[in-house]
Amino acid sequence: MNKFLKAAVLSIAAAAVVLPTFGSAQARDRHRDNSDAWAAGAVGLVTGALIGGAIASQPRHSERVYIDPEPEYYEPRPVYRPRPVYRPVVVESYGLEPWTPAWYRYCSQRYRSFDPDSGTFVGYDGRSHFCTAG
Repeated sequence: MNKFLKAAVLSIAAAAVVLPTFGSAQARDRHRDNSDAWAAGAVGLVTGALIGGAIASQPRHSERVYIDPEPEYYEPRPVYRPRPVYRPVVVESYGLEPWTPAWYRYCSQRYRSFDPDSGTFVGYDGRSHFCTAG
């Protein structure tokens, strides 16, 4: 229900309880008996306190509620990796000329990962190295 509508209904109910007591209190005014007036006032005070407490205890719907905004998604930035630089292989010969049968024999016996097509082997660092026989 609307707040205004609730307050109006409660006010009418309070008036319906309090107003009949005023009529009887004024009818006996000739005798100067004010006990009915005091009772009506007390009933009105209690009723007003109850109605006011009920209205004050209503939850407020005007409180601000924080709502997280939708996250914005961005394309991930490209990762740039440096390109390997290929330098010409300088072969220092220690007695065996590269690409000769003796050189093939020496490199294949010395390095288990020797590739005869490229003349390289894979070292402990994971890179390919040219076989220099010596």
